[in-house]
Amino acid sequence: MPNIKSAKKRVLVNKTRAARNKSRNTALKTSIKKAHAAVEAGSPEAEALIRDAIKKVDQAAAKGLIHKNNAARKKSALAKLAK
Repeated sequence: MPNIKSAKKRVLVNKTRAARNKSRNTALKTSIKKAHAAVEAGSPEAEALIRDAIKKVDQAAAKGLIHKNNAARKKSALAKLAK
């Protein structure tokens, strides 16, 4: 456990940010899984779910949650699903 005041604050800030990142990452993965499931099931709302997943991937890349190349790869895979 840190003794310096600023180090104590960093521990708290890191914990908060880690929780936020985990939540956002989980939401991203869930939206991608829903899009995959909808396409496999032949669901009529599959197109909307794919669009939503691509939007979430873009947001995650903008926030620095995932690397831009990782985002591009995920978007490309989702676009292939749409066809």
